[in-house]
This record gives sequence, structure tokens and C-alpha cells, in this order.
Amino acid sequence: MRNFRNLLIWKQGILLVKEIYKIAQKLPSDEKFGLISQITRAAVSIPSNIAEGSSRNSEIEFKRFLEVAMGSLFEVETQLIIIQELELIKSEELEIIFELIAKEGKMINGLINTIKNS
Repeated sequence: MRNFRNLLIWKQGILLVKEIYKIAQKLPSDEKFGLISQITRAAVSIPSNIAEGSSRNSEIEFKRFLEVAMGSLFEVETQLIIIQELELIKSEELEIIFELIAKEGKMINGLINTIKNS
């Protein structure tokens, strides 16, 4: 069992969640039960699945949770694209989050590949 708090991939996920919450606060209040709810839940799911997977005894199970985290990451990215397309937040404000998403995606994918090849 790994200590998830020591995993850089988990720490990066927490950083992403914090940035998503900052963006969510800027969304119109009529999106409270729409995009705000969806994007914050999906973001929280990323480090949560990494943490839960790290508690598993098998690498195959851990890999599965990483795949779920990757799915949530893609979900967040899609929701940000929708926010961008609807011009709810300026594109410049979203760029740092897109960069965090790309970094987290590379980290998750790298760990999945490491587990596959071990």
C-alpha cells in the first residue's frame, strides 16, 4: 500500500482541484446545478481515485483507478472547453488550467504505462 499523500500525481491533482474551484466561483450562479456542480465533482474525482487506487493491493487495481482518474480529467477538460465556447470565462484565464490538465494527464498516463510494463 502506498501513502497517497507522498504521490506527486496526487498533489498535482489537488492543485488542479483548487484551480477548478477558483474558476467555478466565477461562473454565473444559474450554473450552480449545471457546470459548477459537474466540473467540481469531476475535478475532485481525480485525486480521490488516485488516493483510493493507491490503497489497493494489486497493481492491476491501482491501474484501473488511474484510468478512472484519467476519465475524470478528460471530463474536466471537456467542461472547460464548453465554458470557453460559451464565453463564460475568458480563454486567458483557462490557459493555466489547461496546462495543469496536460501535466496531470502525462503523469497519469506515465504511471499507467509503468504499471502495464512491470
